[in-house]
This record gives sequence, C-alpha cells and structure tokens, in this order.
Amino acid sequence: MKLERVLPFARSLLKNAVSPGDIVVDATLGNGHDTLFLAQLVGEHGRVYGFDIQEEAIQNTKDRLETHELANRVTLFKQGHETVMNVIPPVHHGKVTGAIFNLGYLPGGDKDIVTRPKTTILAINQLLEMLAPEGIMILVIYHGHREGAVERDYLLRYVENLDQHYVHVLRYQFMNGINNPPFIIALEKR
Repeated sequence: MKLERVLPFARSLLKNAVSPGDIVVDATLGNGHDTLFLAQLVGEHGRVYGFDIQEEAIQNTKDRLETHELANRVTLFKQGHETVMNVIPPVHHGKVTGAIFNLGYLPGGDKDIVTRPKTTILAINQLLEMLAPEGIMILVIYHGHREGAVERDYLLRYVENLDQHYVHVLRYQFMNGINNPPFIIALEKR
C-alpha cells in the first residue's frame, strides 16, 4: 500500500514538526506509545507533558518510559487535558511544537471512561494558544462507539469553523473502511 495509514501519517506529521529540545504534549496517555515516540523526538533537552485521568494509563506510560530509559524527559499529570494551560509552565506557552490526542477510551481499559467533546475542545483551544507558529496538533478520532461518534460530530463542527488565517485544518481518512476506522484531524498554527 502506497498511501500511509492513519497512525503512521500522524507520526510523520509530528516528526516533521518536532525537533530535539522542543516542548510537546500527549493529551491522552493511553498506554504510552505516543508519549514514548514524543520523548524520542524531543531528545535529552526537550520536554513531554502528558495527561490522563486514569491511574492505569499513567502507570502503563511510566512503565513504557522506564523500559526505554526516557522517563526523565516526561512530566505526567493525572488530570484532564483541559487543564494544560494551568499546569504547563508559562515559559513554554507559545513554544509547543507538537501535541496529540487519541480520543475515545483506554485500549484494554474501562470502555465507560471516554473523552468528552466539551473538555477536548477546551484543551484544543488552550493548546492552540500554546502552539508555536507551524506547531502541529493531531486529533486521532476513534468513532466506532456511541460516545466517539458524538465527540466526532462536535469536533468536526468546531474545527470546520476555525479561522483559516489562524490555523490550517486537515482531515485524513480512508473513506471506504468498514467498522468506522479512526481518522485524524491535523491542526497547524499559522
């Protein structure tokens, strides 16, 4: 297949935006895969800020980072991503070069604990302010469950109305996939 699949494409976008020494955000830790990827991108002088409300996600991420000896590059918060502006030091505001959200529920976790459009949109607004020019924010939208479909609809309405002079919005999706495969929304601050 010549077309890049959704998750590798998301990583390609981040890889193009993030350099060693940068500040980045993993807004939904999950099992720590993106956190690890971001920690590798920012190098020893960069910083990853990670958020999740579930202890299981925090622990899975810590374990993954420790296995790869990269925990010293990451600061984890057991709180919602809608608090990014309150906890990321002001010195880093306007300097975030990359951020990623994997929306839905923790893979292998409690499927009743899901991301919600209200808090996700609050986090996106805050991170847009915190992004550096040409910074990239990725929203991986898993919409194969009821709450995911609701969040998808809210987010699509929201991003379609963002000012094109402030941010570029890209939707990357395989249109003919069965079982509602995930797709991404990429936001690039101008």
